[in-house]
Amino acid sequence: MGKSRLALIGSLAAAVTMLTAGCGQGLLGGGSEGDGEEGPIALGMLIPQSGSEAAVGPYMKNAAQLAVDEVNAKGGVLGRKLELKVADDACDAQTAVAGANKLVAEGVDVSVGGYCSGATLPTLPVFGKTNIPMIIPAANSQELVDQRLKHVFMINGTGTQQATAAMAWIVKQGAKSAALVHDNTSYSKDIAVRTQKLLDESGGPETAILEAVTPKESDYSANIHNIMAKNPDFVYWTGYFQEGGLIIRQLRQAGYKGAIMVGDGSVSEKLAEIAGPEAAEGVYATMTQTPDTLQGAETWIADYNKKFGSNPGPYSNQSYDAVRLAAEAVKKAGSTDGAKVIAALEGIDGFPMFSGPLKFTPDHTLSSGGFQILVVKSGKFALQDALK
Repeated sequence: MGKSRLALIGSLAAAVTMLTAGCGQGLLGGGSEGDGEEGPIALGMLIPQSGSEAAVGPYMKNAAQLAVDEVNAKGGVLGRKLELKVADDACDAQTAVAGANKLVAEGVDVSVGGYCSGATLPTLPVFGKTNIPMIIPAANSQELVDQRLKHVFMINGTGTQQATAAMAWIVKQGAKSAALVHDNTSYSKDIAVRTQKLLDESGGPETAILEAVTPKESDYSANIHNIMAKNPDFVYWTGYFQEGGLIIRQLRQAGYKGAIMVGDGSVSEKLAEIAGPEAAEGVYATMTQTPDTLQGAETWIADYNKKFGSNPGPYSNQSYDAVRLAAEAVKKAGSTDGAKVIAALEGIDGFPMFSGPLKFTPDHTLSSGGFQILVVKSGKFALQDALK
């Protein structure tokens, strides 16, 4: 996150130009001779199609399909077409494992899914046992990174990077004490605990309380009472939008007047619907780039809208890039062999994505998380600060 804002805008504009013009290092320039493999190249995508986070699933699926169609329109990869196979993970570990096993049985070559970290984590060994590369577009718990699995690559910012952005914004707002609220899932608790540690190290706002809630409840009054008793002037919710909307509404009903911020799992218009427009107005969010905050993405957004009859939402741009990256890696590998594709991913240098030219760190993460601060305005999230 050390780049200047000007440099970021320049690199984004260049990347988007290459994306929409189909110039991604020859990716869309037609097939070539492969290694004798035949039939479609199957990309597997685990996303929430049911459960409380199901609203995000169509954004990810549609964007991935848009990328598949664009690649195929240019001749595919290695003379073969791409095919997208989708399975439901419901943001639930057991459902996700069943979905991952289904995709493996269907012969997917690369996985390009993963939204909820708690559901993505148990699928790592499922794909790993057959050496299927995983390009994860959304899930970003640091636990995904800490396992140091060779087949796992993340193209969203990490939990550490998000916690750093959260700490910086809380300090910038001049808060004296912060309540950090999570739902005990891998993703949510990881960000809350890391933010607490960074706040303690900063010597700035103290952590008034680290509060854990139970997901999928309708009444969080006991948690709200615990938070209010500590009198924080900043509340950071790191879970998902279903619970986040309720917590925001109930905090305001209890008389809380301070600032509220949510993590990237809550960045959805559903948050404002659940919280209510008045309670949600002015709520901040830590978030990587969304279609609404991308510079120069108008053509891509128009293409998405034309194909699907609606605008792209959170994690659609990352899902689009996951497919493009998978295709590029297969092309460079000259094969769908897992070991060769993994080696090709590790060797990617400068591949244009919405987040900028890609080169993975040794941990298979982005070198910069690119987190931004969004704010709810009239029921929708808008860019507040790029934190560059």
